[in-house]
Amino acid sequence: MPSSAVRTFTDPDAYFGGIRNLQIDGLVVQGGEFGAKLTRIDLHRLFMCGFEESLPRIMKVTPSARRVGILFSTDPDQPTMLTNGMEISQGQIAEVGLHSEWYLRSSSACRWGTMSLAPGDLATAGETITGCELVAPIFARSVTPPPPALSRLRKLHAAARHLAKTVPDVLAKPEVAQAMEQNLVEAMAFCLAESHSDDVRNVWRRRTILMQRLEEALQANSEGPLYISQLCAATGVSYPTLRGCCQEYLGMGPKRYLLLRRMHLARRALRRADSKKTTVTEVATDYGFWGFGRFSVFYRSVFGESPSATLLRPPEDTSRVNSGHLWNLSNPDSHPRFD
Repeated sequence: MPSSAVRTFTDPDAYFGGIRNLQIDGLVVQGGEFGAKLTRIDLHRLFMCGFEESLPRIMKVTPSARRVGILFSTDPDQPTMLTNGMEISQGQIAEVGLHSEWYLRSSSACRWGTMSLAPGDLATAGETITGCELVAPIFARSVTPPPPALSRLRKLHAAARHLAKTVPDVLAKPEVAQAMEQNLVEAMAFCLAESHSDDVRNVWRRRTILMQRLEEALQANSEGPLYISQLCAATGVSYPTLRGCCQEYLGMGPKRYLLLRRMHLARRALRRADSKKTTVTEVATDYGFWGFGRFSVFYRSVFGESPSATLLRPPEDTSRVNSGHLWNLSNPDSHPRFD
């Protein structure tokens, strides 16, 4: 049955965990007041979302292997986003594969949208609408559709989001949902069929494998700090190679990435701790921070409050935390979907 929902967030942890059927690890990379809005629309076969974010961030996405998705900017004035280090300009969309992890990086506040279909539905749409075979790529790739096709896709996506925000009951009507879906699927098929796809060179394959090894090392040590020497050993490459790959995919070197990761781990520990039994110094030390003054200053610049203020809050409910991931996941039944 067609449905839609609009949710707002002020906590990045909750936001990154707010897209159901995907595993998303995220890092906000700039201090400030975080705010985000998700608009989710589920039609009969097509799922779509609109995203609005106030701060730059990195998202590492692990797909569910059940749907083929595309993403694109919905704000013509925002800076270019990057998928796996590839620029997705205003005239492009990114198509993501069924199995390979991918990274989405923004450098400022941004607005973007997604659409997805099951592989069989995409293949059928390609054959019946365009006469072309449409299959999911192995790796994420940038796609350059004809400008009129992309313009139509954006307008239809915006119209659906507007209905979800203003008159969701209308969008839930089967006949309205069916008409909207037919137009959106057609626009998506034409964008993919008539586009020029930028080739994924062997270097992208090698770097994708390297980033997978990096994330496997992080997941294997999700509850504690990691250091550069350990990561170089785990990935099997030198530090310059690892640094270049991280710069391409994450917009920062591995040292900065690990620093932010350890800071987020420390914040999670503080949010889950009992202030009567735990001190900020103990938590900071557990995650490899020895200069407590610098830790406090950097913590405040990232999260907008002191570590002691975080610790003094009532302990966070951890019953829904998946310990295998760095960031918490909330109730999956209420999440907007990308896939």
